[in-house]
Amino acid sequence: MSHDQSIKSTRRVFLGTAAVGSTATLVGPSAADARSEVKRPPASIELAQAGPVGTGGASGPDANPLDWSKPAAMALPKEGYFKLEQGRYGPIYPRTPANYGFTIIAKVKPGREQAIRDYGKTIEIAVKESPDVLAPLRLHYLRWVLFDVGSGMHFMYQGVFDTDFDKYVEDAIALFMSTGITTVFINLEGFPEDWKSNTPAVVKFFRDNQRPSFLEYAEYPYASSDEVKKGLRVKASFSQILDQMQ
Repeated sequence: MSHDQSIKSTRRVFLGTAAVGSTATLVGPSAADARSEVKRPPASIELAQAGPVGTGGASGPDANPLDWSKPAAMALPKEGYFKLEQGRYGPIYPRTPANYGFTIIAKVKPGREQAIRDYGKTIEIAVKESPDVLAPLRLHYLRWVLFDVGSGMHFMYQGVFDTDFDKYVEDAIALFMSTGITTVFINLEGFPEDWKSNTPAVVKFFRDNQRPSFLEYAEYPYASSDEVKKGLRVKASFSQILDQMQ
């Protein structure tokens, strides 16, 4: 084998190792250590965890430890939680393998469909100009959908994030206030006109229009957005090191 071929072969092996190693950084230095050192969630959240689908619906502290290395699914009750436990603005929704999140479906005010579509472009430009503009929300992703099934135009706002429901709403309001960017929800029926100063009313709108999921799945469960980015940074660093070896 030539010297160049040897380097290329080594690079492939190293990058493969880097991919595994970078994922391992999500919880610790090694998979074995990770499994033995998994941090337990707070008791209030532990009680809300459910076992993976197919385990007979087991729930409780030991049903589904926060192990990123095995894909996990969670079936949720119709209410969206396993145990009624009050937060600052209502019931606490559990952390699932896909982390926290919600799906809001509400009717669009007449003639406001284009305003909502334009607002999507506003967010695109804002993120392009300042990539960290939405960082306070600790988002994994957002998905917006407009649809009409015969009862008028509706808007679906689906988000997955690392904070709980109440904190996300508070952080979102604070973000809009600090950036001067208004919220897309002003185009929806029932959204409070005094949203900037009336957080409870905003939360009520979200809860009244939320459609809790009944199944959530994650290929790398419970990993935060920061942990995912950390793993990708480690992989990129390995690649740079190998480039220097050529």
